Amino acid sequence: MAAAFALVMALLPKPPALPLQPGDRIQHMMAFATLAVLAAAGWRERRLVTLLAWLAGFGAAIELFQAIPALNRDCDLMDWIVDIGAAVGALCATRLVLPRL
Repeated sequence: MAAAFALVMALLPKPPALPLQPGDRIQHMMAFATLAVLAAAGWRERRLVTLLAWLAGFGAAIELFQAIPALNRDCDLMDWIVDIGAAVGALCATRLVLPRL
């Protein structure tokens, strides 16, 4: 559900405004940190590198979809790098709190 929500919000031509108006990179960080925490908590038997690969692929797909002109969005490599950075931090932090099964 969280991944579907993130995808829809990323692909809306004009997404709704969020409280406190966080910048685009902050929104990327919040989305991928949340997805990473949910992934690490939900699939504790999986290696972090596997979860990171899936999250990185999801972030890359979002950026590629945002390159579609009809969506009126911007494809940005730095957004993808921020996605990966937030996912790495959140995966590691979650694994410290909830060790592998």
